[in-house]
Amino acid sequence: MIAETVCSAVAAAGLGIAAVTAYRKRYLAAARTAAYALVPLGLVMTGVIDWLADTAFSPTAWAGFGVLGLAWVLFASTRAVERRRGGTRKERRAAAAAQREAVAPQASAPSLGAGPRAASRPQSTSPGTSRGDSDDFSDIEAILKKHGI
Repeated sequence: MIAETVCSAVAAAGLGIAAVTAYRKRYLAAARTAAYALVPLGLVMTGVIDWLADTAFSPTAWAGFGVLGLAWVLFASTRAVERRRGGTRKERRAAAAAQREAVAPQASAPSLGAGPRAASRPQSTSPGTSRGDSDDFSDIEAILKKHGI
């Protein structure tokens, strides 16, 4: 009962302020003030205030708000982990498949110095390299070929 009285008083005061504002020829501000003033009155008339008063003193309602809060925390944390990992599992699989199709093993083998084009390509010799260094890289090339890189 007291909540309805307070809301009605707030609405009456707000409408009075809106009237004074309109008297000063600030009609846009007066209309906005009147709109804000009518909100508590509308809440009283629709019964929302009664519902809020009943909810504020109900342990079941507070437990429900706690469950909603827990659901929100779980949702937010899973979204944060998902963004950190780079999307959903389905999106990661699609990205991995697209990456495998983009770089084929045949395309990367000549760039590593293996395959038929390697023989026709001239060997660049820098002052610090010897012929023995290319044998060291043959093991690495074999490992990379084995993994399709």
